[in-house]
Amino acid sequence: MAKSTTQIALVDDHILLRNGLAALVNSFEGYSVLFEANNGKEFIKQLKIYPAPHIVLLDIAMPEMNGIETAAWMKENLPAAKILVLSVTDSEAVIISMLKYGARGYILKNSKPAVFKQALDSIRDSGFYMNELVSNKMLTYVTQEDKGKETYLISQLTENEITFLQLSCTEMTYKQIAEKMRVSPRTIDGYRDHLLKKLNVQSRVGLVIFAIKYGLYEL
Repeated sequence: MAKSTTQIALVDDHILLRNGLAALVNSFEGYSVLFEANNGKEFIKQLKIYPAPHIVLLDIAMPEMNGIETAAWMKENLPAAKILVLSVTDSEAVIISMLKYGARGYILKNSKPAVFKQALDSIRDSGFYMNELVSNKMLTYVTQEDKGKETYLISQLTENEITFLQLSCTEMTYKQIAEKMRVSPRTIDGYRDHLLKKLNVQSRVGLVIFAIKYGLYEL
């Protein structure tokens, strides 16, 4: 008996890339694209129209509701759907966060179509896709989770907070950081105040030292 079609949802704000991915998915035997969304909020709205997908191809950097926030929502509200992350970043902190929120696989957007297909097949058939990127990060997370408070703290950071930390290590003013991240200065103030409290540091210098010490920014 032939396998039933695996329904895929694509959540990515880059429309051209998403359209290309949709065409690629639809070209694979046994897979079809159920729907597409620009971000997590739109994904949740689409679920009122469409049935739950089997696999969600999830980007991380998206407006309104990013991939980490979407994965966290799915873990609580849509646990049966499996997440395959497609991202341009191989940041350990981001990968750890996505694994923490239930991602079953993580590949970079420059991966070859054959690798993409392998990841889909593996998640469909075994529930997980383990590659060198993910297995190393997962091993680090498992072995350090109980040993390093900082590793735990990093896993709690959103991608926007990580970006803010990285930009804080530059000579940019907070106003320039706001412009770079395309958010309001008030939002940047919120990131700063929240991180000062979360990381238990007193100033921007403390944020910079944390980012450099734990590999979020390299000199």
